[in-house]
Amino acid sequence: MQPARTTLEGADQAEVGEVTALGGTLVARSATLVIDLAVIERNARTLVERLPGIAVTGVTKVTCAEPEVAQALIRGGVSALGDSRLRNITNLRRAGVSVPVWLIRSPQPAEALDVVRLADVSLNSELETIEALDAACARLGRPHGVVLMVDLGDLREGVLPGDLPPLVRATLALGHVRLEGIGVNLTCYGAIVPSEENLGRLVELARQAEELAQRPLLVSGGNSGSLDLALSGRLPQGVTNLRIGESILLGLDTLTREPLLPGELALDAFTVRAPVIECKVKQSLPIGVIAQDAYGNKPTFVDRGMRRRAICAVGRQDLVPEGLTPLDARIQVLGASSDHLVLDVDDLDEPPALGQKLDFRPSYACVLQATTSSYVEKVFTPHA
Repeated sequence: MQPARTTLEGADQAEVGEVTALGGTLVARSATLVIDLAVIERNARTLVERLPGIAVTGVTKVTCAEPEVAQALIRGGVSALGDSRLRNITNLRRAGVSVPVWLIRSPQPAEALDVVRLADVSLNSELETIEALDAACARLGRPHGVVLMVDLGDLREGVLPGDLPPLVRATLALGHVRLEGIGVNLTCYGAIVPSEENLGRLVELARQAEELAQRPLLVSGGNSGSLDLALSGRLPQGVTNLRIGESILLGLDTLTREPLLPGELALDAFTVRAPVIECKVKQSLPIGVIAQDAYGNKPTFVDRGMRRRAICAVGRQDLVPEGLTPLDARIQVLGASSDHLVLDVDDLDEPPALGQKLDFRPSYACVLQATTSSYVEKVFTPHA
């Protein structure tokens, strides 16, 4: 099943794609993720202009490489696009993107032919995989660049620093694949903060690799988590590339989840809209013995007496409910099951009507799951 997708061209956002007729029967309105392409383009341009001398690879994975989002990033000035899934990169190729495309999750050897066909660059840490990519380059007659990843403490992908020179030599000895650069990933797994020390170490290792290669190499200094250093002028000289997704798309500092550049980066590129399917006054404590919910958790509740509660037609199968912030501060997210989002709406002046869509600002994790769900309609506003 493919996600429903709509582009708004001068239409009222609240009226697009809300009711679908199947054989003359009206079916329920779906939850919607509204994506503001103009905001994404402006955010990308702001960061690109703030980072002179650093090439920005715009990461598209949180939106499953939606072509409209990719084009907004390109209009904003990113020099390349990056995604972690070959299926997503296929979408980018079919859309005819005009910039190089990076595979930012290390591929498997068995994927080598597809990687070389689809991606211009991939991030790698295993010689066996690089050798498979080299063979694929020879078979297809196509070039492919590899960025060798080094682990500087986050304990995700990458060779240890002492193992990098042998991997560089082995890669340079291959006849077809090209050593493109040296890179690191921080914060995503171990939550390690990029610093002048660990990124300075990356630059040192890159200089050693350049001596072996006898030419300059790209130095990819991580993801959005490195922006605090870069924007404050503390990024070690020699870092020439950053892979940025969340800070462009959501406008946030990924180390704190606070606004990165208040007043410059917008925070409202994404809005979740979910229709109300029930609205009733009920007690705030369940009645009976509490065991486990549908997800194996034992929930806790606060007794607030009788409160008006609304249920929206969206749930954990579609998004991460903990990542939803109601745009109306009088609404409180109480929890969710697979298909039902439960809200406290008692503080509203008027109870929401059935079918009325309530708006939420989603977190990164929430956007990721919502764009992956085939049950959430994706609606795009026109770009500027």
